[in-house]
Amino acid sequence: MENQVLHVVMLPWSAFGHMMPFYQLSIALAKSGFKVSFVSTPKNIQRLPKPPPDLSTLINFVELQLPTLDNQLLPDGAEATVDIPSDKIQYLKIAYDLLEQPFEQFVVGQSPDWIVTDAISTWVGKIAQQHNVSVVHFSVFSSTTYAFFGPELLVGYDKEKMRSSPESLTSVPEWVDFQSSLVFRSFEAKNVYAGFYESNASGMIDVDRVAYAIHGSQAVAVRSCPEYEGEYLNLLEKIFGKPVIPVGLLPPENHKGRDQITDESWISIFQWLDEQEPRSVVFVGFGSECKLTKDQVYEMAHGLELSGLIFLWALGKPAWAADDVDALPSGFVERTRGRGVVSIGWAPQLEILGHLSIGGSLFHSGWGSVIETLQFGHCLVVLPFINDQPLNARILVDKGLAVEVERREDGSFTRDDIAKALRIAMVSEDGEKLRVQAREASVIFKDRKLHQHYFDRFVDYLKLNVVKKGK
Repeated sequence: MENQVLHVVMLPWSAFGHMMPFYQLSIALAKSGFKVSFVSTPKNIQRLPKPPPDLSTLINFVELQLPTLDNQLLPDGAEATVDIPSDKIQYLKIAYDLLEQPFEQFVVGQSPDWIVTDAISTWVGKIAQQHNVSVVHFSVFSSTTYAFFGPELLVGYDKEKMRSSPESLTSVPEWVDFQSSLVFRSFEAKNVYAGFYESNASGMIDVDRVAYAIHGSQAVAVRSCPEYEGEYLNLLEKIFGKPVIPVGLLPPENHKGRDQITDESWISIFQWLDEQEPRSVVFVGFGSECKLTKDQVYEMAHGLELSGLIFLWALGKPAWAADDVDALPSGFVERTRGRGVVSIGWAPQLEILGHLSIGGSLFHSGWGSVIETLQFGHCLVVLPFINDQPLNARILVDKGLAVEVERREDGSFTRDDIAKALRIAMVSEDGEKLRVQAREASVIFKDRKLHQHYFDRFVDYLKLNVVKKGK
């Protein structure tokens, strides 16, 4: 297969925390000479970055119309999780499952060599088997996340042994046979249990969806590297009984720099950053999927004020705020003027993180953001909310790379908790070891040669294990 151009079809779930890693994987595959078809819905594809011009002939974006549901269960124009409240995601899964037939027609017409599938599409394995196509499952999560669920992600796992309550998620799994802090807290476990183990309108629980995605694949590719979580990668391969391949961290392309930014407000914010001391500014950003309540935003604001630190806060426009003024506590902007900047809406995160004045980051510890932040060696203050974020936070704290904001039993936090965590990470003597270790970790996270080495091994696997057509 060495001289043949292999065709890979990418099918991510309709969430930007999934589509962006799939997009980055697509870019890397195209650079390695693969022909790539990236399949999603029209609106989602429009919102993705344009690939580099020299790769445009190798990457084809394939638009499949998202089927509409009866009774207006999904709002008009909703094609991704970011477009809807969390209770509507179950209906997005119904619509997504209806893509099975048009996706199969595309596969039949194209006869690709590989399908790279996500965790939600349970039907890809069946389509691939019927049409003689190889499949690899790509996990957008760290291997620690899959390791937490372990054998429950195997088709045929005894349902009687399945974890049966939120409380069962609050202890380290028995199959993790080494020292670990891999647990959910009680307040986190309720939402995770409901989302992963309880039935929803789509008719299939999420733990089964992931199990079918893995079952229908020849191998599992993970956006990770052994230098960060080698023991968990090894554990997964043992549990799954098939190759678990680290593809490297796929560090985002070097940011293009400020000369590409045309937004006037961001031009002036970067000029303000230029005036600050190196590593003195804490960047605060929770992305678009983390929908914070008014209490959470206000306590965060008061905590930043109380910390006395210089900060740059990229705040997504909250749905509950009547306007930008309402999004922040009264008088906050005036009281922090000069040492703090809040920008509401879109933010050029990579350019911000790459600025020399940034020294730390307060964020949700989503895996993609962990990778982006640690490549610059910033110290981490983590405040996890959903999905895999709590597990990532535990491992980062385990490794001495992060301070986690203290919470009450109900998951609430106060301004004092925010200020304390920020000061430990950014300026206290106690945090010096953390700051040193974060800088040391950046050596691994930004090592493009290392990650290219793992990616090249993944490419070799795809070339050597493709199903021979006509068999």
